[in-house]
Amino acid sequence: MAYLFDTPEQRKQMFESIGIRSIDELFEQIPAELQLKRELDLPAPVSELELQQEMEQALGAPGGSPVCFLGGGAYDHFIPAVVDELTSRGEFYTAYTPYQAEASQGTLQSFYEFQTLMCQLTGMEVSNASLYEGGTAVSEAVFMAMRVTGRHNRIVMAGTVHPEYQQVLRTYLSGLNAELVIIEPENGVVSPARVSEAVDSNTCAVVLQQPNFFGCLEQVAEITAIAHSAGALSILSFDAISPGLLKKPGDYGVDIAVAEGQPLGTPLQYGGPYLGLFTCRMEYVRKMPGRLIGRTVDRHGKDCFVLNLQAREQHIRRDKATSNICTNQGLIALRATIFLAVLGKKGLRSVAELSHSKARYAADQLTKISGVELRFARSFFREFVIRTPVRASTVLSRLAAAGYNVGPDLGRFCIPGVPDAEYCFLLALTEKRTRDEIDGLVVALRDSLT
Repeated sequence: MAYLFDTPEQRKQMFESIGIRSIDELFEQIPAELQLKRELDLPAPVSELELQQEMEQALGAPGGSPVCFLGGGAYDHFIPAVVDELTSRGEFYTAYTPYQAEASQGTLQSFYEFQTLMCQLTGMEVSNASLYEGGTAVSEAVFMAMRVTGRHNRIVMAGTVHPEYQQVLRTYLSGLNAELVIIEPENGVVSPARVSEAVDSNTCAVVLQQPNFFGCLEQVAEITAIAHSAGALSILSFDAISPGLLKKPGDYGVDIAVAEGQPLGTPLQYGGPYLGLFTCRMEYVRKMPGRLIGRTVDRHGKDCFVLNLQAREQHIRRDKATSNICTNQGLIALRATIFLAVLGKKGLRSVAELSHSKARYAADQLTKISGVELRFARSFFREFVIRTPVRASTVLSRLAAAGYNVGPDLGRFCIPGVPDAEYCFLLALTEKRTRDEIDGLVVALRDSLT
């Protein structure tokens, strides 16, 4: 099915061309006694997600399928069937790796629409055609900040940024004479005062995450102002669903906004391939890594799409290349494009609100268990840290045996400011989780502590 439906205007044109005024006239030639007159006794309409859940329940859930409460940067959101249907079409699925200038108009148009949606999602002025995933997007943003500011010696990063993103950046910087200053968090967030103490005239960028790795909300606007006062850029790694409920990155005044795009129509699929989102202010566009698609007109005056920027080392930029990234996540970016186009603004807000409200309910119910508490007394979006009197690794193993995937265990990471990390774990909620599943998790956690 191509998911291309007739509009009312198109139906009117077809009626006029065959000389009828309505669809009923089309079937008048069928004898009345042969026409079905009874009303269809159908239930009230439901959403695609609700219909799928009802069908799965009616057919019997597959045995042993765990319920997913995993967080830490990748999330189990509902993906409309149209996303799989359209991205599996041969012209997209088997397309030549789209890094050459002669990429087809269809491919270029899909990237252009992706960029447009990313700018609408973030409130930023320009987007590239995607990067490989969220972690390297953070590092590419830091290197872009070095090019913009001309400063190459100091980066200030919040200790609440995803530990794996921090490690990727350390790897990028390992061959350079650059200092990475990590700000230790206080009760789940970084203090603007401590950021101010760390930022100096050599700092190229301040890197934050919103919501942060612990799910808590940072004071992004205030810290961004501190960065700007020192001539540094503000880089924000944001949750791709959060603009449905929280401020857009552009509303904080940041210079570069990046994200992991997996929540936008891509399943968890064992860690990849994922999608790096990269947006920035227009004044920095020529320092931006990756590729940028533009719209123009051809020699006949018709709209067409072109590869405007691909300033990499294999082209004329050579040693002035902004990045060694030679392509983008074309198929995954297409999934995000279709996902956002199908949801629209109201749909994205609904997903964000449901995720938040279910997270609040889960947190309230879980903390009624003796010995269980929220590790950080902070506002959160759809993810939070639970502390238990038993080691998190033990608790998560018991929950997995009971059919619930939860985590990650914070003890996996070396996190400054969280000395009890081995007793803490992340728990995330999406619109897919039901009250019964949440209540079942509460019972399973209570049992795992006895």
